[in-house]
Amino acid sequence: MSKTAIKKTTKKAAAPKSEVGKAMFGRDIFVEALERAGVEVIFAYPGGASMEIHQSLTKSKIRTILPRHEQGGSFAAEGYARATGKAGVCMGTSGPGATNLVTAIADAYLDSCPLVAITGQVAQSMIGRGAFQETDMVGVTMPIVKHSYLITDINDIPRIVAEAFYLAESGRPGPVVIDFPKNVQQQKAQPKWPVFADIKAGLRGYTQPDHRADDLALNEIIGLIEKAERPVLYCGGGIITSGAAEELKKFAEATNIPVTTTLMGIGGFPETHPLSMRWLGMHGYAPANWAVSGEFKQRKDPSEPMVKLKDGADLLLAFGVRFDDRVTGKFEEFCKNGTIVHIDIDPSEHNKNKKAQLAIVGDLRDALKRLNALVAKRTTAKKFPAWHAQITEWKTKAPFRFTNPGQIIDSDHLKPYNKPGEEYILPQMVIDELYNLTKGDAIITTGVGQHQMFAGQWYKYKFPRQFITSAGLGSMGYGFPAALGAKVARPDKQVVDIDGDGSFLMNVQELATAKVEHIAAKAIILNNQHLGMVVQWEDNFFGGNRGHTYLGDPSDRQHVYPDYVKVCTSFDVPCERVVYRKDLRAALERMLASETAYVLDVVTPYTEHVLPFIPAGRTVADMIW
Repeated sequence: MSKTAIKKTTKKAAAPKSEVGKAMFGRDIFVEALERAGVEVIFAYPGGASMEIHQSLTKSKIRTILPRHEQGGSFAAEGYARATGKAGVCMGTSGPGATNLVTAIADAYLDSCPLVAITGQVAQSMIGRGAFQETDMVGVTMPIVKHSYLITDINDIPRIVAEAFYLAESGRPGPVVIDFPKNVQQQKAQPKWPVFADIKAGLRGYTQPDHRADDLALNEIIGLIEKAERPVLYCGGGIITSGAAEELKKFAEATNIPVTTTLMGIGGFPETHPLSMRWLGMHGYAPANWAVSGEFKQRKDPSEPMVKLKDGADLLLAFGVRFDDRVTGKFEEFCKNGTIVHIDIDPSEHNKNKKAQLAIVGDLRDALKRLNALVAKRTTAKKFPAWHAQITEWKTKAPFRFTNPGQIIDSDHLKPYNKPGEEYILPQMVIDELYNLTKGDAIITTGVGQHQMFAGQWYKYKFPRQFITSAGLGSMGYGFPAALGAKVARPDKQVVDIDGDGSFLMNVQELATAKVEHIAAKAIILNNQHLGMVVQWEDNFFGGNRGHTYLGDPSDRQHVYPDYVKVCTSFDVPCERVVYRKDLRAALERMLASETAYVLDVVTPYTEHVLPFIPAGRTVADMIW
């Protein structure tokens, strides 16, 4: 008797289908869409065109944090996003409330930070008529967003919100604006909730998230490494964004290639690792700059010829970077004699600032994972002993160091504190002591200026999303609001804003947010009474002539102005001033022990310069170190 084979049929799982909800107001649909997108926190300041959304938020599980200025709220949303990798969410009303978000939107665009910025808008019937508090936010933000929406149909709300978060968080992250007219908020409809397949299908031209590096190109990288004598890994924020830090560490250790990062890439590779060369660029680590471009005889004038002393990299593996001018200096001289391999998920970055001999489009985590598999198959691996010996020599020759504090007495605001035998505090001392006390485990945010560079130099970062700063746009006032957002995201971590007196004052009102919302972020003000970075440029290029860079009271230069202890006390936030080095450690310990927000006003001289320093548009031969 013959046996007949019985073919088994397996039922295919049914694809998830979109779901239709009950009739709701547009504002309620919108808030539920935020909940469905996984939003836990929104930083939002109400006004006439957004107040109805706030009414819906009062009934939502989403935590609404009320900043005291829309810019503060939007920077806080960025801090949240940078600490988590999830899109930060901020909201303002139409007109001035919306335009107050623009700086953070631009900041998120330049630093590839996922941000969803929601703006109330006047009723559709009033758009284009110059209505009260009307501003064309789609037009205003067009050059600085990944995408923008003006909601004109209540039925589009679920799709638009879902798309906005997908766009903000996937591929190369960035800001998305949703402009929401008031009349659509007030309409009623049954929402149709889309599934993920619907979202992808509706964005047919958006292919970034699916990019995979070519197999042949990855094999070519292995071949280039085997031929190289002086390879360098130059890694940027793309390492952190793609979640590739572990794969990078594995790759660096397997190939024995030294690693340097950009400012945005700080934390993507542990700076305590023997292969680390910290970060490079205008104020970066001298050995890293030499390793990439070579060591040259220091010249006094850019018209002098460049005289090479030691060779730099013959292979530069540029992963998740954009070759920005603050890293490269003069583009033509950056890694002039090396073969450049550039992997990035955004093809528009390839050959934009610096030509790459091998440009690869792809997700970095995926590319590094596959590179590690290829490296593991090699029978022998080069160790580059001569190259590592050279780098060790450079590290010994040019560590980060304090400059001569002999001119401290020139700082008028320190003269009242002059006591024989007492040592004043230099900015670097503060950050070095903070690093020791926190064991390198705190999340650090910064404003913009000298303190930002000192924070990058003197704190050694160990993990991704640990250093949160406005790098591309350079937005003063960023540090403390970003610290609030980071602390909301990571309540388990010490979060410390290292700030300057100029930057801190720009969003000082957020002390109220810290107090009222019980956000225990800390702030250290390195208070030199000047715009320190501009002063440094004045000293180097304008003979020390001060062009409105003094921030104190010109009629009373011997007193620190404003008095941050009094300012913070008025917000009911603890604050103390420190002047002498002997008092610094104990003051930092009190700040770190505080269970509330806490500000430490550290009075420092204004004469300290950030070194190394490669003047803008110059070369490593012009580096002052």
